[in-house]
Amino acid sequence: MAYRHTKTANPTTSNATPKQEKERHLSGAARKRKLELYRAKPLPPPLDPAGEPGEQRNRSPFVQHSVPLVTEAAARRALLRFVASRCCYGRRAAAELAIRRLQHLGMYRYRLETFSESRLSEWVFEPFTKPRAAGPPRDPPPDPWDVEVGAPPLFQGQTRRCRVPRSALVRECHRCHGHGRSKCGVCHGAGRTRCVTCKGSRRRPKQQKRCQLCSGTGRKRCNTCSGRGSKMCATCQGEKKLQHFKQLVVTWKNNVFEFVSEHHLNFPEKLLSKVSGENIFKDENAVVYPIIDFPDPEISLASQRAIAEHSAALATSSRILRQRQTIELIPITEVHYQYLGKPYLYYVYGLENKVYALDYPERCCCACTIV
Repeated sequence: MAYRHTKTANPTTSNATPKQEKERHLSGAARKRKLELYRAKPLPPPLDPAGEPGEQRNRSPFVQHSVPLVTEAAARRALLRFVASRCCYGRRAAAELAIRRLQHLGMYRYRLETFSESRLSEWVFEPFTKPRAAGPPRDPPPDPWDVEVGAPPLFQGQTRRCRVPRSALVRECHRCHGHGRSKCGVCHGAGRTRCVTCKGSRRRPKQQKRCQLCSGTGRKRCNTCSGRGSKMCATCQGEKKLQHFKQLVVTWKNNVFEFVSEHHLNFPEKLLSKVSGENIFKDENAVVYPIIDFPDPEISLASQRAIAEHSAALATSSRILRQRQTIELIPITEVHYQYLGKPYLYYVYGLENKVYALDYPERCCCACTIV
């Protein structure tokens, strides 16, 4: 089991040396600078000319896509499913309402996914259990970005930890100073603790008889250390030495930018994130280009903004492995109907034909949500 460094000594020096004794008296600011050596540090990615985009590929012109139509029968079935899933909605209104008009609308949803990789290194340690073998001088450890780590499937986030080769250092345990045992924290090294029965008075409470548990001594053997005054060092597990090494933390993340074209409907936009639409455009490459000729100018502007934001946010901390941008056409149908002579409205949206009914006429309470 590896442990992360907190306020520990430098693994390249021994705590028993006079130098270490002197360092204990360093000022708070100097000590803080020293501890910075062991904290996890993000590593800027190397410059990768291969990741720079080349010439933009020629795209075929975008064509106007028609919105998938919803028939009256499909709109009624969608409402009946919606009502059946709500305990407080009556089925009678959904079955008897008269649909007067269907208005078919569509919204574009633009999504940019940037699959990135970031790395940071940190000093960790573990008990040293293997004997140190003499050998030829070792090469220096590789640069963290040169360590080969298998990546997960594209656009799936994950975090992995691995050891940086040739970075190990074996040093005396800083907790027990190489003894393998540390002072017991219960008896403070005495091996005995105050009797819990007589509270150290040597006699039983409210009696003048000698306490039988401690034999009248007022103290008993420490159960934590079995009377030894010390216990096995929890840091080195009694091995007396620790092996310090650099641990590489590799994080893959799928950064997502999403934009839905503007609409002027009495319809919550957040509901659209739960449904799918017809995929009308997909572009995937190491680096994608902004869309500049889409019929809806909002989508072109969103593409330019998304790519610029991801590039600026990841340039100094991560390496972009892959990008994918898509455009979906999400159908929305306004269903105007009448029930008992009054006009009402509900929406059927997404390829799943989900329903949003704000003013359904037959509700017995407000315990159910309307989406």
